[in-house]
Amino acid sequence: MVSVCIPAYNNADYILETINCILSQSYKNIELIVVDDASSDNTVDVVKTVNDKRLKVYSNDTNLGMAGNWNKCLSLCSGKYIKLVCADDLIHRRLIEKEVLIMEKYDNVNLVSSDTEFIDVHGQSKGYYRRYHKAGLVEGKRASRFSIFTRDYLGAPLANMIRKSVYDKLGGFDESFHYIIDYDFFMKLYNYGTIYIIHKPLNFFRIRDDSNTGEVLGGGKEDVYIEEHRRLVEKYALELGLKKWQVELSVLIRKVTSVLGRLYLKISL
Repeated sequence: MVSVCIPAYNNADYILETINCILSQSYKNIELIVVDDASSDNTVDVVKTVNDKRLKVYSNDTNLGMAGNWNKCLSLCSGKYIKLVCADDLIHRRLIEKEVLIMEKYDNVNLVSSDTEFIDVHGQSKGYYRRYHKAGLVEGKRASRFSIFTRDYLGAPLANMIRKSVYDKLGGFDESFHYIIDYDFFMKLYNYGTIYIIHKPLNFFRIRDDSNTGEVLGGGKEDVYIEEHRRLVEKYALELGLKKWQVELSVLIRKVTSVLGRLYLKISL
């Protein structure tokens, strides 16, 4: 079984479309776990209109924050494989089927990752995000180190399926991060061993001004994001064999890509 998690917070406008894209997957042996993080809108009411035995709905009494709620989702999973999809994102109807086939074929693979297509609030395509350049089996640390000096090829939860046994060993999201919790989490998984990359845009990441990504790239939170990136690189510097000057180079590159990201948002949204 595959456990698909949807952490939700004030997502009443989008979550039904996300739920339907999960429940209509070609791969049917799933449980769908929705955890609402004390929303102030009617997200829970919208979710409860769905009648499907595979859907399990939980509501937090108090707001746990993004990382806390993501960890709550993962703690409720019972499947052999885990996939986390944010409440406004979408995936191709055959993505889970493809990911499971790869996981079953290669039992040394920690996660499967696919390319991402950006969409706007109306579902219109706004660009394409390619993962690490090599396809198929990849040494995770190699891709992780490459990402440190280029851009985040690892994050965006919906792009990844992970093996639950690996999650059980390594643990969940680091709650000391706010803006790059997914980057940190998937770097930890990448560094643990072998990954598999599919170079097809099989997941669809929605870009919104009021999203976490929107805040990072255009909402005045850029300095906090850069500081978190520095902490991330320093956290894995020894494991990835990075010298001090390489840490500083990585931070500089992140500053430049952050500026380019802001320009992209202004043009595309």
